[in-house]
Amino acid sequence: MDRYLEFILNHYILSLALAVVTFLLIQEFFDVIFKRFEAISPLLAVVKMNDHNTIVIDVRESPDFIQGHIENAINAPLSNLSEQMPQLGKYKKNVILLTCQTGTRASAAAKLFANAGFDHILLLTGGMTGWQDEYKLPIKITSKNRVIS
Repeated sequence: MDRYLEFILNHYILSLALAVVTFLLIQEFFDVIFKRFEAISPLLAVVKMNDHNTIVIDVRESPDFIQGHIENAINAPLSNLSEQMPQLGKYKKNVILLTCQTGTRASAAAKLFANAGFDHILLLTGGMTGWQDEYKLPIKITSKNRVIS
């Protein structure tokens, strides 16, 4: 036991890094077990979107959104999603389909939506990259973004 303590004292940066990584892994483990959202493929997303109860929210920044997005998607960038959450509250009873470029930001946004009390949250697997490149599904290109009204 003395050797462990000696190692920790001599290599405090490594020990701290190990503690942080361990904490993050445990946190991620519990997020996966108790997650309140699911990932779906673009083809299944189209089926869900045909049910008129689904709201598509794109969490990319406005310039990326304007270059191409899913029809009728609402742009709510992840960088200011917390401020926009009160306006999005009217969609709590709807199915929320979150998308971004690759799926990484949508996963972070899903945690925010789950913490805000949204019941049914879906993530688009592969994001817009999967939507366009893998499945060749249509996108809409606009000169301005559709924001929350």
